[in-house]
Amino acid sequence: MMSKRTYVLSILFVCFCFLQGFSQSKERKQLEQRRLDLKEEIKEINNLLTVNKKKKQSVLVQVEDLDKRINATQSLIKITNQQANLLTREVNENLNKITKLRKDLEALKEDYAKMIRKSYKSSSNQSRIMFLFSSENFLQAYKRLQYMKQYANYRKQQGDQIKEQTQLLQDLNAELIEQRKAKEKLLADNRVTQKKLKKDKKQQQALMASIQEKRGTFESQLNERQKEISRIDNQIQKMIREAIVAENKKKGNTSTSTFKLTPEAKALAADFTSNKGKLPWPVKSGVISMRFGVHAHKTVPSVKVKSIGVRIETNTKEPVKAIFKGEVMKIQAIPGANKAVMVRHGNYISVYNNLESVNVQTGDQITTGQILGRVGKATSTGRPTLSLSLFKDTTSLDPSLWIYKM
Repeated sequence: MMSKRTYVLSILFVCFCFLQGFSQSKERKQLEQRRLDLKEEIKEINNLLTVNKKKKQSVLVQVEDLDKRINATQSLIKITNQQANLLTREVNENLNKITKLRKDLEALKEDYAKMIRKSYKSSSNQSRIMFLFSSENFLQAYKRLQYMKQYANYRKQQGDQIKEQTQLLQDLNAELIEQRKAKEKLLADNRVTQKKLKKDKKQQQALMASIQEKRGTFESQLNERQKEISRIDNQIQKMIREAIVAENKKKGNTSTSTFKLTPEAKALAADFTSNKGKLPWPVKSGVISMRFGVHAHKTVPSVKVKSIGVRIETNTKEPVKAIFKGEVMKIQAIPGANKAVMVRHGNYISVYNNLESVNVQTGDQITTGQILGRVGKATSTGRPTLSLSLFKDTTSLDPSLWIYKM
């Protein structure tokens, strides 16, 4: 007969399986969300590639665009493989669970069959009555009656256990089938993605060969582009310093590098700090074309790229939104970069550069997500590009550490 201890262990096993399944389900959802994000990013890159192809962009720009898609595609393949590996583990674990449940079910059925046979042998009403009447006293008769009730309840309990175990086994089998289907779909998607990646790499190699033939020319082009970027960045930094000086002068402070903060400004800065990594994107959709800091150019490594912010390629006339509430501190036209809008958040400043049109005025109190203007075209590429910079006083910060999933 199946012992109580065995039954308890069986229940604990089911609970463990549930908790383990919950943990894996969370991981599976996170991987799936990341996979969907990458597919959306590749879709946006494809849209930009289509637009740029019509404009017959230079070989250098084509390579840069392909590089973005190749990197996103490689990440997609990696994430998809992680999903497939997770499903493989889940399938194997489910097979082990099914084996364990089948053994428990067989033990339950065998135990139940023994009880039924024993019950059948003494099933007549006469035998039960004789069992009671043969008692030596009332107390013994009472105990025998209680035993008969407990035995009947135990039979019912065993029957219920068999139903529960059978249902759980059926559910696990159904889940196993779905897991195998999901894995096959992921692997099929990956095969298609790998073919696209192979095609992109082949095209990239052909373009890179043409660049190597005219390496000096492309180095010169990139250096000229970097000079233009540095000129604009220097202009933005100058604007920041001037704005701090002008703001402090109103309060009788002579500091040229840090804001003199009011209690309200300190509270706003603290609120901004607490939202690090959670701030929204300034545009609805876009692709990072240049990141913060100094790094070697991916296509021509001999050229160093430097930026005090990030550049986001987006759609023509895309609305540009504030990443946090604050006050419009300054609006200024920058030669070769359209207009820049500076928004102050305590002693933090977000700068939205290369706006074709502006919807706000200096001194306006704005809210998170409010439209500041619309993006213009970058002079170096001719493509709609937003330059986003972030400062704490005069110190430039990496926006990707503050913007959610940048």
